[in-house]
Amino acid sequence: MTKSNRFNHLKSSRFSRTTSSASTCSSSTSSANSSATGVENPTDVSTPLENGSLYSLKQLGWNPFFQQQLLIETKQYATVARVCAHHRSQYQLLTENGESTLAIHQNMPEMTVGDWLLLDSQQHFVCVLERSALFSRKAAGSKVEQQLIAANLDWVFIVSSLNDDFNINRIERYLALVHEAKVTPVIVLTKVDLCDDLTPYIAALRELDSSLLIETVNGLDEKSTQALSSYCADGKTVAFIGSSGVGKSTLVNALLGDSSQLTSGVRQDDSKGRHTTTSRSLHLTHCGGLLLDTPGMRELQLVDCEEGLKETFADLVEYAQQCRFIDCQHEQEPGCAVQGAIESGQLTERRLQSYQKLMREQALNGASIAEKRAKDRNLSKMYKRVQGEARVHKRG
Repeated sequence: MTKSNRFNHLKSSRFSRTTSSASTCSSSTSSANSSATGVENPTDVSTPLENGSLYSLKQLGWNPFFQQQLLIETKQYATVARVCAHHRSQYQLLTENGESTLAIHQNMPEMTVGDWLLLDSQQHFVCVLERSALFSRKAAGSKVEQQLIAANLDWVFIVSSLNDDFNINRIERYLALVHEAKVTPVIVLTKVDLCDDLTPYIAALRELDSSLLIETVNGLDEKSTQALSSYCADGKTVAFIGSSGVGKSTLVNALLGDSSQLTSGVRQDDSKGRHTTTSRSLHLTHCGGLLLDTPGMRELQLVDCEEGLKETFADLVEYAQQCRFIDCQHEQEPGCAVQGAIESGQLTERRLQSYQKLMREQALNGASIAEKRAKDRNLSKMYKRVQGEARVHKRG
């Protein structure tokens, strides 16, 4: 089985088995979840396997935020679908009636895994619903464009292993992206069985945010991974992000209850991992939640992420608001509260440098993308003008 087709083997029988077993896994929490979310069932949304369907919309992540949009939607539609995989020429969709595909056309808006779509009676694209959350980054390499990663998430597991891969600066980057997307992050530290002392790792994370949700797991131990199952409640969507080799695919396998994701080892010389996942896709778990695995991202550049950075560095921003000068650069200006906090040990110089670096990066990338968009618009106008002049000349 090739990695790029790892979702294809999860056929209808797999999903049918998943949804039926979900009722057993979530029986103790289903009533609490339904009362907490308040999901209504005007179109048999919350009743699984009804009328021969393989899933209910609620199992696929449907909630009142999207249901409300249908009440004001004026376009004609016949089917609600969710994007579960994005291939080069088509999207793979999940509906109440099973799997389907949607060919990608130029006139479609950019979409990503997790998006909710409306289709007509011919299964043609009608529109994409407003997103409750959008996770994106600057495209890797020299491309000047923004890359959508996932939409409509409830949790994001930021996965880091308890070895040389643990990098607090990288975690700050992930946190900024997740906060910008308005999703709740959970730090998942893997390979706890290989770590003799958790204290320095936990302490480093608590310095970032004392209220951070932190879970330590051994992906190969079923009891250890049960702590993550509570996040994968009925219809909740969880994304995994982290560099290669930290154990994301192992965790996905544990939460799915099978080995649908291939796993790869880690180089012993530098603890760097090999890519296992090569494309993003949604998976239904035996507990009724949905998992989104992402390729290991070695290059993670920020763009238009100022609010996410301010939330990630909330402690530093609070001190900056106390500086004497509004435009304080937190270097040697008199009355700089940030430098005062560093001198007193309440902040670290590393944290200030990390914040300033990421703020510069997101501003530069944002300006580059805005400039590219402006050039593209001007180029499009020029093409239309030339085509119009050519038609006039041809008539004349």
